Amino acid sequence: MEMKRCGSQPSRAGKQGWFTGNTIMNPVIDCPEPSRVRSTIVTFDAGARTAWHTHPLGQTLYVLNGCGRAQSWGGEIIEIKAGDVIWFAPGEKHWHGAAPNTSMTHLAIHEALNGSTVDWMEEVREEDYNAAPKPDHG
Repeated sequence: MEMKRCGSQPSRAGKQGWFTGNTIMNPVIDCPEPSRVRSTIVTFDAGARTAWHTHPLGQTLYVLNGCGRAQSWGGEIIEIKAGDVIWFAPGEKHWHGAAPNTSMTHLAIHEALNGSTVDWMEEVREEDYNAAPKPDHG
């Protein structure tokens, strides 16, 4: 058994180029191989978001609080809120983050394939981020 006490794993800021705006990442699960599951709680300030990216084995997001946005390549922007669960299939190009005027925190869960959990791509353009989201997503 291994226990990591609260405060023993430092928070870190989202890396520029992978995120736009202020984000704080707090690791939850980062077990050694052969385990592949990884999990992080990410808090996005209002207007903050990820760049476009994919996950080799997919990703599940569980929105803990606030209101945000998510979009798959070629799809509409959807509004996401506390309690929502979102699944992105393996290789599905997408982004997610906070709404323009509200912060959002989610638990991100994904698996590593050959040591990689994510492939980062270009940043989301302001005009694309600011497009009106589809409010009814469920």
